[in-house]
Amino acid sequence: MKTLANEIEVIISSALDNLDLIEILTDCITGFMNFDEDSAHQVGMSVRESVTNAIQHGNKLDLNKRVHICFEMEADRLSITVRDQGNGFRADKIPNPLDSENLLKPSGRGIFYMRTFMDEVEFRSLPQGGTEVFMVKVVTQN
Repeated sequence: MKTLANEIEVIISSALDNLDLIEILTDCITGFMNFDEDSAHQVGMSVRESVTNAIQHGNKLDLNKRVHICFEMEADRLSITVRDQGNGFRADKIPNPLDSENLLKPSGRGIFYMRTFMDEVEFRSLPQGGTEVFMVKVVTQN
């Protein structure tokens, strides 16, 4: 784990067991940044979904491939980058989970949740291969 004054970077293997570690870290960061309970839950769910996608769909559960997670904390926002070493994908080709034929499917909602819960979400194909998800959540003052 690498830490700068406002940045924490973690590199994990592509094992689903690592999700609990990332969830605890995310909860600590959102608590430290004084996110309200709902916003903290939204960030946590978005991070969990993006890391799950990186492990399962990007790296195909290959323990030799890594997932890089970077949290950048600023006074008014939290930026999160999740990067895998997979073959990439096209976000515009993901089926809409709200379409009637997809409503009862048990999967396929992760990207929808990220886009709903976060203030900014971008999917980037990397030149060296893999996909990077960049998300931002603004801290609202009560």
